[in-house]
Amino acid sequence: MKTFGSLRANDAVDLTVEWGQVHALLGENGAGKSTLMNVVYGLVRADSGEIVYDGKPVHIGSPQDAIRLGIGMVHQHFMLIPPLTVAENVVLGHEIVTGPGAIDIKRSQAAVRELSRKYGLEVDPAAKVEDLSVGVQQRVEILKALYRGAKLLILDEPTAVLTPQEVRGLFEIVRALVRDGAAVIFITHKLAEVLEVADKITVMRRGKVEATTTPKESSQAELARLMVGRSVLLRVEKKEYTPGQTLLAINGLTVQDDRHQTAVDNLSLDLRSGEILGIAGVEGNGQNELVEAIVGLRMPRAGRISLAGRDITHASTHSTLEAGLGFIPADRHRMGIVLELSVADNLVLSRFDRAPFARWIVRAFDQVRGYAQRMIKTFDIRTDGPDQPAGSLSGGNQQKLVVAREIGTQPKVLLANQPTRGVDVGSIEFIHRRLVEERDNGMGVLLVSSELDEVLSLADRVAVVYRGHVVAMFEQKEADRERIGLLMAGAA
Repeated sequence: MKTFGSLRANDAVDLTVEWGQVHALLGENGAGKSTLMNVVYGLVRADSGEIVYDGKPVHIGSPQDAIRLGIGMVHQHFMLIPPLTVAENVVLGHEIVTGPGAIDIKRSQAAVRELSRKYGLEVDPAAKVEDLSVGVQQRVEILKALYRGAKLLILDEPTAVLTPQEVRGLFEIVRALVRDGAAVIFITHKLAEVLEVADKITVMRRGKVEATTTPKESSQAELARLMVGRSVLLRVEKKEYTPGQTLLAINGLTVQDDRHQTAVDNLSLDLRSGEILGIAGVEGNGQNELVEAIVGLRMPRAGRISLAGRDITHASTHSTLEAGLGFIPADRHRMGIVLELSVADNLVLSRFDRAPFARWIVRAFDQVRGYAQRMIKTFDIRTDGPDQPAGSLSGGNQQKLVVAREIGTQPKVLLANQPTRGVDVGSIEFIHRRLVEERDNGMGVLLVSSELDEVLSLADRVAVVYRGHVVAMFEQKEADRERIGLLMAGAA
C-alpha cells in the first residue's frame, strides 16, 4: 500500500515475479506502475505490505539496499555521464583500483568487455558515451546494472527511443538474461511488444492489479480493455487523403542547436492541406530544432519557411500563431499549459484578450466559461468543471486540453510534436481520431513523433529524418517499417 495525500497510488497490490521470466507491467498513466517499481528499487517507501525476495522477507529503504540484494533498474531517462567512457560509466562507484585514487582502466575495460560478450551487449568499453547512439547508451545502462550484480532487472519504458532494429536487439538481450536465470520486469505501454517479449503480463488500473495473464491467453484489444476499462480502437480508421494546396513550405532550412552545432541541415519539405505529414526519426536528429524554427522559438541560420504564402522565417512566435499555426508542444507542462490556471483560462490562453473573450481591457467571463464548457464536452476532457486547476488533471486530460485549445483556434496548419507522449491508450485513441478529422476538414497536420507505429498509423506521407536531413520520403502505401527503421539508424 502507498498513498500520497488522498491519492492511493498502490492499493493492496500483489505481484509475483519468477526467476527465468520476463514479467510485463502494463497500465495507464497514474495506474501505479512506476510507484510500485520505485518501492521495489528503494526510491519510495511503502506505507504497508511486504516484499519477499528470493524466498526471504526484505527491507528495501534505498537504491543501495536494492543493489546489494541484486535488484537493478534502468530508467526511461538514462543516468549516464556523457564525457566519460563506457567503462568509466559502468564501474562508477565500484571502480577497480591499483592504489589510492588510481583507477585501473585496462582491467575496467576488460571486465566490461567480458560482461558485454556474455550477454550479447556489444559495445566498445573505450568509447565516450556522448558519441554513442541512444540504443547503445541503453546497453551501457544495462551493463551498469549487471556489473553491480543485478539478478532482477527493471526496465522502465525501455523501447521509447529505439528503432525497430534496436528493439529486436534489446529483446534478444532480455531473452539472454532470463535464459541465464535472471528475472526482468518490463514496463511499457506498447501492447505488441508485451505480447512478443513477455512470459507473464500484469495489468494495473487505478492503483490495483486488474489481471495477471500470459501472451497466449491475451490479445492487444483485451489488454487495452483491461487497462482502460472499456473497448479501445487501436488503429485509427481513415479514408484516402485528397491533398490540396501547399500550406507549409520549408526550403533549404539550416538550424543550429544550443551548442552551435548544425542540427537541421539544408532541409526541405512541404505540407499540403488535407494531409498528415509524419516526421519519423530517432530523437536527437534535429526534430526539436526544426519544430522550434517553425514556431519562431529558434532563428534559422539559412533557408525559408512560409505558411499559407506568408514568409515566417524570422517571425516571432506570436506572429506565427497569428498567421495560422496551431502548436501542440512535446512538453505540455513546460510549454503547453499553465498548471496553476483553470481549465477555462488554459483553453483561451492564446486569445484571452480578444473578442469574444474580452472587450478592450475587460474580460467576458461568461463567454470564456461557456466556450470552455463546450470544448470540455467536445474533447471529452474529464474534469470537475471549467474552474478546476489544469495541474490537477490527469496527464491524458491535460493533453486533451492542449489539443482542444490548438484545434479550437482553427489553424491552417497544426504542428503536433509528440501529441500522445505519456498518455494512456484511451486518450491516444481520441487524439488520433481528432487529428484525422481535422485532416479530413482540410487542415494540414505536421506530425513529429518518436513512435514509429504512430507515424505509420496516422501519416499520409512519411519523411525520414537522420542527422538533420530528410533522407527519404514515402507515401503511406510504400512505407515499409523495416526499411524506415534502417534509414532512421543511418543506413543508406
